[in-house]
Amino acid sequence: MPALNELLPCRVRPLQSGDLGALMAIQYACYGAGYAESESVYARRLASPAQCSLVVERGGELLAYLAAYWSLAGKVTPLHGDFDRCATPDVLYLHDMAVHPDHAGQRLADRLLAPLWALARERGIRQSSLVSVQGTQDYWRRHGYRPQALQEQGQLQRLASYGADAVYMQRVFVADHT
Repeated sequence: MPALNELLPCRVRPLQSGDLGALMAIQYACYGAGYAESESVYARRLASPAQCSLVVERGGELLAYLAAYWSLAGKVTPLHGDFDRCATPDVLYLHDMAVHPDHAGQRLADRLLAPLWALARERGIRQSSLVSVQGTQDYWRRHGYRPQALQEQGQLQRLASYGADAVYMQRVFVADHT
């Protein structure tokens, strides 16, 4: 029999400062210490006017999050880096998405991605980018992302902050669907 909390509907909403403790718990459960970023880094990101991060909650419990912001194509946010504001963003940058392992298989990631992709299209943004780590390239390919070569040395150094298996990927939004 499912727990009472599991019968409640999920809600997608913007990330708030009160969520940071739960976000940290999800991050450690998913990544361990290797890719964990501090609460102070997330607090700075949350304060950025460029951020558009979302969470999924059910019954007041945070189940998943997506740290995202408006940026420039080809610009990589390094591990532990801030979400820099730019005057004319042309990309939805997905920095970090995690679903607590206890809630895997519920398509919560899709509930985070779909509204941000729709918002990007409404804003005239035609692409999304991210850095794939920990062997997630196939997952992101299934969502329409493809590896993209970076040319600028500074961006290659930022990419290297994620380790040797990190891959910069991009998704172009097609006019007739997300």
